[in-house]
Amino acid sequence: MSELTLGIVQQSCVEDRWTNVLKSETFIRQAAHQGAQLVVLQELHTSLYFCQVEDPDLFDLAETIPGPSSTFFGALAEELGIVLVISLFERRAPGLYHNTALVLEKDGSIAGSYRKMHIPDDPGYYEKFYFTPGDLGFTPVHTSLGKLGILVCWDQWFPEAARLMSLAGADLLIYPTAIGWDGDDPADERERQLEAWVTVQRGHAIANGLPVVSVNRIGFEAPPGQREGGQWFWGNSFVAGPQGEFLCRASHDQEEMILVDVDLKRSERVRRIWPFLRDRRIDAYEDLLRRYRD
Repeated sequence: MSELTLGIVQQSCVEDRWTNVLKSETFIRQAAHQGAQLVVLQELHTSLYFCQVEDPDLFDLAETIPGPSSTFFGALAEELGIVLVISLFERRAPGLYHNTALVLEKDGSIAGSYRKMHIPDDPGYYEKFYFTPGDLGFTPVHTSLGKLGILVCWDQWFPEAARLMSLAGADLLIYPTAIGWDGDDPADERERQLEAWVTVQRGHAIANGLPVVSVNRIGFEAPPGQREGGQWFWGNSFVAGPQGEFLCRASHDQEEMILVDVDLKRSERVRRIWPFLRDRRIDAYEDLLRRYRD
């Protein structure tokens, strides 16, 4: 396709799964009725961001594929005739779980999936307790709308991930996300963190000559079972073009569905004038396979 009408959904979440699901459904229907062909939801959108604490009981939030989310949202994708990117806590086997993005085709079938490769382990983001690193590689999902380079949240800080998706033929890069501020962060530190997050992803768009779609959640979420601490998710979902230009950008504190037209042919034109792939020195990059060059 040359033109793609994209809908991104930025929402807050609560403890009740069904409330979150119905809210997502409302936004998805709104996007489809306004002409969206592809709709992207944020990371782990059916629950609170539970990784703020390490609690074995929270593994009960996980689900299989196929399972409740693929069934519900697959039926919705088929009804509306759209491609839909959702995110879930995947139960692959007893004791084996992933942070997984799932792509649902227009007919409701599963077009493909991506398991988050880079897993953080930081205060408020204890994901290594829950998620096994992905094993599907950096492979775009083929859909009726094109090849979707799906990555997830922490992956967005790693240029290698964006590059490998690009080299595998992705038509655009998509990042379902859950990221925010610690309540104790001062205002200037919050601004630095947010702008770093935006800048690095715009850099992926520029370096690879591809549109980038980043969809984040909003709202304050306390750690499950605790009264202190918590994350203020900073929203600012955005779509950037292949030169890093903003095509749209959401607020930091409002639930929003934003519709944007993406010109996929523009990537070809940009790559002709900025031929970064042509000029890569693949004969000199062997040290990228090392942790650090001492």
